[in-house]
Amino acid sequence: MPSLLAFVDMNATVLLVSLAVFLLAGFVKGVIGLGLPTVAVGLLSLVMSPVQAAALLIVPSMVTNGWQLATGGAFLALARRLWTMLAGILIGTLAGAGFMGADGGRRAIVVLGLALMLYSIAGLAAWTPTVRPGQEVWWSPVIGLFTGLVTAATGVFVIPAVPYLQALGLPRDQLIQALGLSFTVSTLALAVNLGQGGAFSGGVGWASLVVLVPALLGMAIGTRVRGLVRAATFRRCFFIGLLLLGLHLAWHIVDLFGVGR
Repeated sequence: MPSLLAFVDMNATVLLVSLAVFLLAGFVKGVIGLGLPTVAVGLLSLVMSPVQAAALLIVPSMVTNGWQLATGGAFLALARRLWTMLAGILIGTLAGAGFMGADGGRRAIVVLGLALMLYSIAGLAAWTPTVRPGQEVWWSPVIGLFTGLVTAATGVFVIPAVPYLQALGLPRDQLIQALGLSFTVSTLALAVNLGQGGAFSGGVGWASLVVLVPALLGMAIGTRVRGLVRAATFRRCFFIGLLLLGLHLAWHIVDLFGVGR
């Protein structure tokens, strides 16, 4: 155990918490098809900085979303259709480099909490926007840019990309593949940001590889039990949990502005 801890540059408590969080995050993704980065970064931000949490996410996110991207046969068609959104994600993420680590990550924690709250409220309300024909050409780059900025600030890349992709009315298999494409590009751009800032190097990279194991195990378990649970009930519990977590993280705004001092 000591050699493993030195290998991944973590103490025993943080390593065990990280393994448990990625097991849970993988399980959620296995059941509902998304949620790994949201759960992982959200929960890990309770015990470490958002930058550290995002760095741990890189390998599990690349592997699981790459796997999701590889399913289906519409990759080229989706890439052609969504290229302006994907370009916006890259530009927004790279433009926001440094925000997550600024001020010791305190602002990033608040922004992460607010993002989780918005995402969970939209999920609980079953909000499904619609994109009219002809609007996609200018909505895609805007959505991509905002998704990139949120990714750079929080390490979470579901807002506003997921509601937007759902609004396009894609067939289920294409939607799953489109989400995988968006998440993969977001992960790559985030990895570049973290690498340039020195946050994804040495033991952190190995630690990200180590937590891939529970993430895949959780995903496999979640996939197997998917048919045994009511998807609607599970999603509701998922979003309620995210809302509570978001409220807890966003409460750090009190510390950020020194309220009560």
